[in-house]
Amino acid sequence: MSQPEDIQILVADRLQQSQDAVSEGRLLMQSKFYKGAINRFYYAMFYAVLALLVARQLETSKHKGVISLFDRDFVKPGIFNKEMSVWLHSSFELRLTADYAELTDISAAQAEECYSQASEFLQRVRDFLTNSERS
Repeated sequence: MSQPEDIQILVADRLQQSQDAVSEGRLLMQSKFYKGAINRFYYAMFYAVLALLVARQLETSKHKGVISLFDRDFVKPGIFNKEMSVWLHSSFELRLTADYAELTDISAAQAEECYSQASEFLQRVRDFLTNSERS
């Protein structure tokens, strides 16, 4: 089992990865690289969830496992609302489409919506982790 200091360092690192992904996605979006922006916005949410999982000492190696643990341990008990689960699921599906589907277009509006969701998602996770540290 990790020491509390190690966990705090890992949580901070995952939150920084999340913030970096939001910033990278914003730059890609501003340059009209919407598919790349979607990728980064999904990963911003993914890294934020990883921060939550590290804080609880939970882990999984698969994206669907991370999403499932988020739903089970954070949404179902009411720590985060269902809206955040919807954002995570939809950004995952949109990222798969953007990264792997042929002849797919991602619109500026889709990228902007995903940016807004990723930013809000990260902020809510940060707020939760900050408040749970104080408890």
